[in-house]
Order: sequence, then structure tokens, then C-alpha cells
Amino acid sequence: MKGKKSMNFYMRIVHRYLGFFLAGIMAVYAFSGIILIFRDTDFLKSEQTVEKKLGPELSSEQLGKALHMRNLKISKKEGDIQYFNNGTYNNVTGDVKYTSNELPTVIRKLIQLHKASTNQPLFWLNIFFGVSLFFFVVSSFFMFKPKTKTLKEGVYVSIAGLVLTVLLVLLS
Repeated sequence: MKGKKSMNFYMRIVHRYLGFFLAGIMAVYAFSGIILIFRDTDFLKSEQTVEKKLGPELSSEQLGKALHMRNLKISKKEGDIQYFNNGTYNNVTGDVKYTSNELPTVIRKLIQLHKASTNQPLFWLNIFFGVSLFFFVVSSFFMFKPKTKTLKEGVYVSIAGLVLTVLLVLLS
């Protein structure tokens, strides 16, 4: 007759298989997170010409909001045409033509993983992923027997990682 299995035994099993399951999700998050770091550059972006029909007589604020462009400023006006960075707006007809640098569709969708809000189905994946990562934090301390040198050193290294992260966040 076998003895009762310890909590460490079960934590190790769940940690192992959840880790295998999440390996693909972590790879996607890592890739898209690295790409997201370069969002203010033209890395991997290609130039797209966009033509839209908006309402006439929009202010620069309304135009910026409609085009999802922050701080849009009209640089000059010639008759009915208003010029802004990389584009034009016809104040009478509402025609807008501009160029923008866009990421490929697949990468744009991957980046949405990091930006999902509660009104998007992806937020459930984010919650699952966050809870799973927190489980990894807790379960990693069950990988080693209590009072061993390895566990004590692991706790110190974890504290150092926590302190470093908090310092970097506060200093940035």
C-alpha cells in the first residue's frame, strides 16, 4: 500500500504540465512583447495609403480623434484643403488621404494580446495567463524540500528579482 502523496508531489505535476501547456502562449507573448517595445519606430512596418470619407468642417481635434491620431496639427491651409503630417483633409467634402506606417496584420493581432480589455474575448486568455504565471511563482517554491540550501538561496534570488523590478519601475 502506497503512502499519501505530499503537496509538493502534486504541485510538481501541475507545474510541469501547466508549464508545457503555457509554453506556446509564453512564446507568443514574448515575441509580441519584444515587437511592442519597438512600437515608436518603423521596425517591421510598411507604408500604407489610407483614403477615408469623414464629415465636413471637422476641427483638428475632431479629425485627430476620427483618424486615431494623437496631437494632430494642421500645418497649412490652401483653400478647402488642410495639410497635416503625412496627409490632407478636404474641409468641404470630408475626404481624407494620408499615409501611415502599419505593422502586418498578424503582428498587429498578436500585439492585441497585451492591450486586451474587458470588452474583448482575449481578456479571458490574459486572466488565465496571469493567474497561471502567479501559480508558477507559488508552485516554484514547492519544487524543493523545505529547509534545504537550494530553497533558501532561491528565496533570496527571488527577493533580489522583486527588488530590482520595483526599483526599475520606480526609476523609469
